[in-house]
Amino acid sequence: MARGEALPERRISAMNSATPHPGKFLHPHRVFTAFKWLVYMLLAWNAFQFFQEDLAASAETFGNTISWLNVVEAFSASIDTTAWLVLLLVFEFETAIISDEVLKGGVKWLLLALKTICYILIVYAFYGYLSKYLVVSNLLPFQITDVCSLAGTDWNFVLSLDDYPPIDAISCSALQGAELLRISGTEIIGTREALEATWKLAVVDIINSATWLVIVVLLEAEVWMQLRGVLTSRLLQVMKYLKGFFYSILFLAAAYWGFEGSFLDFWDAFLWLVAFIFIELNIFQWHGEEEEAPAGGA
Repeated sequence: MARGEALPERRISAMNSATPHPGKFLHPHRVFTAFKWLVYMLLAWNAFQFFQEDLAASAETFGNTISWLNVVEAFSASIDTTAWLVLLLVFEFETAIISDEVLKGGVKWLLLALKTICYILIVYAFYGYLSKYLVVSNLLPFQITDVCSLAGTDWNFVLSLDDYPPIDAISCSALQGAELLRISGTEIIGTREALEATWKLAVVDIINSATWLVIVVLLEAEVWMQLRGVLTSRLLQVMKYLKGFFYSILFLAAAYWGFEGSFLDFWDAFLWLVAFIFIELNIFQWHGEEEEAPAGGA
């Protein structure tokens, strides 16, 4: 996300509109709804955690020089995740909460404005991932006789992509004698191995963000064709396999984060894949209902 997308403007699904049987707490509709909102809440919590990570990392990377020009470089993960989450919630309101009678006029234009802002922020966050890669891959040789002389100063070392703790007595001993590199324009150093792992994670961020953007385009194309009655079952199958390829890329990115990155990155990517199961099911159900309508005389 991470890791969210452009979401189809689907009407209320049968599952979402089903009326639970009175007194049955474990009715399938209630279980489904509770699970869906649990996923949304977990994604919101992840967005807050990404903000905390970005805040700590930006303080070390940019210091007091953060402005509106480089804020996306400092808070790319936060901006990206929050924008996707808002899109997801707008979709939920359009399809399961706001009725068709209300979803017009000012409400319709308000939701459209929210989605437009989210799209702009998502593309902006993609630019932020590119900028962050350029920062962490712009390295210079760093030589010093005694690394421990930097302990207690403003110098930091690279632990991971968004984790640059200050150099202390313990960390300087681990850095002593190793080949060190410095991130250009900063007071951050690290071993070659740590910095190579960092820029690889930055590359995965770029791939993940770009892949979600492609999926957005494919989803919007499906919605456009469905609304105009040109989305055939054969074409829907082709789109399913095409999106399956890009979802596989997202799964590989999540697996890479699980092994090489942080648990938060892996967990967030996993939750977004689960959330998009709802979206794909909505599209297939929508198409099925439209095909069945003529047969039923609707």
